[in-house]
Order: sequence, then structure tokens, then C-alpha cells
Amino acid sequence: MKKDRGVIITLVLVFGSIFLILLAGLLGFILLQQRQSLQKVSWNESLHLAEAGINYSKWRLLHAGADFNFGGIKPYADIGRFQLEITAPTGCSSRTKIQSTGWTSNFPNVKRKVQVKYAKPALAKYAFLTNSNVWFGEDEALKGPFHSNGGIRMDGQQNSLSTSAKETYICGSEHGCSPPQTKPGIWGQGQGQYQGLWEFPVPAIDFDLITQNLASLKTAAQNFGIYISTPTDHGYHIKFKVDGTIDVFRVKKLKQKVYGWDGEQWFYESNDFDPEDEEPYASYSLPSSCAPIFIENNVWVDGVVKGRATLVAAELPEKPNKMKKIIINGNIDYADSNSVLGLISQKDILIPLYSPDNLDIKAALLAQKGHVFRYYYPKWSSEPYKTYAIRNQIRTFGSIITNTMWTFTWVDSDNNVVSGYRNTEMNYDSNLTYNPPPYFPTAGEYEIVGWEEVQ
Repeated sequence: MKKDRGVIITLVLVFGSIFLILLAGLLGFILLQQRQSLQKVSWNESLHLAEAGINYSKWRLLHAGADFNFGGIKPYADIGRFQLEITAPTGCSSRTKIQSTGWTSNFPNVKRKVQVKYAKPALAKYAFLTNSNVWFGEDEALKGPFHSNGGIRMDGQQNSLSTSAKETYICGSEHGCSPPQTKPGIWGQGQGQYQGLWEFPVPAIDFDLITQNLASLKTAAQNFGIYISTPTDHGYHIKFKVDGTIDVFRVKKLKQKVYGWDGEQWFYESNDFDPEDEEPYASYSLPSSCAPIFIENNVWVDGVVKGRATLVAAELPEKPNKMKKIIINGNIDYADSNSVLGLISQKDILIPLYSPDNLDIKAALLAQKGHVFRYYYPKWSSEPYKTYAIRNQIRTFGSIITNTMWTFTWVDSDNNVVSGYRNTEMNYDSNLTYNPPPYFPTAGEYEIVGWEEVQ
């Protein structure tokens, strides 16, 4: 019996040890599973913490859009923390990049990282934007959204939404109404009304917010870009070149003065020169920082743009009788899909009398205090009016922002072209909405234009 009890004790000890070993292994497995489950929960919570950092960033940008100094590590309740890394906009990009890394207090080594790009939509999102009444004739086509703070007579073709801030407006002789009469905010023979592309009234766009701070652009050009203030006879000719440089010429002499009508008054002036009436001034590479090209004089521009550039014509301090203009001297093209050009004029952006019969302009055009325009040049029997008053076709690719009245074409009461371009085609560059030319104005609130989880 004593031997039996000894065997039983031995068996109990052996099987008890085995049981304890199995129990310890099972408990270890259960604890490991629990820890892995907690880590998995923490992994998911880390993403939420990273997104909490993004939401905080958006709140900061909405309330203090010019302050990008809010990076660093920040607690989130008693759950964990997030760390923000801010890349502020630059001259080459208007986008704000924010990288947010989140982790929980229990598992600080389990981290998730989210990267978001914010941008305000540029006013170059419009194919056409004006602060005044506008008339699009039968031979004019708009490809892209357009807006007017005034009334719109739309007889042309469109493929996108048109909006007016007016419920009604007084249509005068400039829109073919004689005597003047009340018209809807948008009216005319265009088919857009049957396609649901006319919308009015809508909130007006404040043009006081559109005008860029030219003093800040001048400072940026002086510090990092190209700045020219040397006096010259009539202004400068800027020729963009396909190798990413520009040639600058002094315009020494203009062609004979001609009569032109801007819709309100007659002018007797010249906006044209012959190539032999200019002399070389300098050559520059486009600034790698995308800083502006600032010319304190009138500017003629043409050529092929390679890179991202904004050209400004303005004289400061501003005086009403000395505001500067930009004249489109010839075709403007891009060397590749990454190139973009902004033209900002203190007053007008003009198409001159001797403009090419077929003119292509790739650029975002902004006339701050004046208009993007071709004067009414009468088709008299004498030269140069006889040959140049009426041209064939003008095509723009980008955006036109004009404070006062715009037109490239003048018609009579029967819609016959009597001056300007017979055919007008305005094409919208959708890339300009969140990737505008350097230093171009934006409006509205920050929007997410990119979201990704990064390692």
C-alpha cells in the first residue's frame, strides 16, 4: 500500500507539473494574444490620432491661415499624442503639406503617419472672371467656368457653368439694347440656358481681395527674382525662351499712333513697335524659387515658357496716371505640361493693333485696375486700319481675370464683326485651380487636394 501511495504521488507530481506547464503556456498564449489584440487596437487608434492631428491643422488654417508655426508634439485627451510637421507654401507651390504621426500612450512605438496637402482654390479656376458686364458673341466659345459681377449677354457657346451676381441689370447699347432696358442677369441666344449652365444671382466676388499686393511682389522680385526699374523710352520687351531663360529688350521707338476706342473714350496712341526699334538689355534664367519678374514699366511679352513664372508690370507707389500695362506682342506657348505663366498688370493687358492674324495665348491673365482688351480700331480704308482692324482668330488657354470691360471682338447691331477677332476661343486650364502661377491670388477656404498614409 505504501508503494501504491508513492506511485500515485509521483503520478500526481508528474501530471501536475505537466498541467502547470500547459497552463502556463496557455496563459502565456492568452496574454500574448491579448497584447497583440491591444496592439492591433492601438494600431487603429494611432491612425485616428494622426487624423486628429490633421483635423487640428485644418482648424488652425481656417482661423489663422497665414500662421504655419504650429508643428510639434501635442497630447490628445488621455489616449495618446500626435506630432505635426508643416511644410508651408512657397513661391513655386501654393499648397500646404502637413504630416501627422499618431501613437497611443500604451504603445508609443506603434505609430501611423498621414500626409495631407491643403490648398485654397485659385481665382485662375475660372476660364473668365470679370467685375463688369460682359457680352459673348455668336463666334465666341468658352470652355470652362466663368463668372461676372455684372450682367452677361451670352450668345456664344459654353461647356461649363456661367454665373452672374445680378438678378437683373440694365442692358445698354454696349450689349445691343437701344434704348436701355432691364434684362435677366444672364440672357441671350446661347444654348447654355437649355443645358442648365446659367445660374444667377450668386454671391459677388470681391475684387478688392483679388488684387495682389504689388509691393510684396516687388520685394520678392528684388530679393529672389528679377527686378528691373531702369528708365527707358517706352518699356521693355520680354521674350520667354524654350531653354528656361528670358531675353529682355528696351523698346526705343513705337509705331505711328492710331485711334482706338475702349468703350468709353477714344485714345490716340501706339502699342506696337518694330523689332529693329529695340535693343538688348539683359538675359536671365527663370528664378528657381519661382520669385516674380517685376518690371516698373510697360511690358511687351511673347515666346515659349519653360518653368513656372509670373510677370508683373507696375510702378510703385501707384499713381492713377502712371499705372503700367502689359501688351501681348505675339504667341505665348508652354514648353511642356509643367510650365505655367501668370501675367499681372497694374492696369490693362492689351492686344495691340498689329497683333497676329491668328494669336494663341497660354497664360493666366490678371488686369488689376483695368481690363484684358483689344481696342475698337475702326476699319477705315486707310492703312494700317484697313489691314489690321479685323483679325482672324484668338485662342486663350488658362484664365482671364479683368476688373473692367473685356472684349477681343466688336460687332454691329446685326452681330457682324466690325473690329477685333472674328473667332474667339477661351479654353480652361483645370490645373490652375490648385496649381496656379506663382503668387497668383486665391480665395475661399483650404481644401484637401491630397491624402495618403505614408511609412
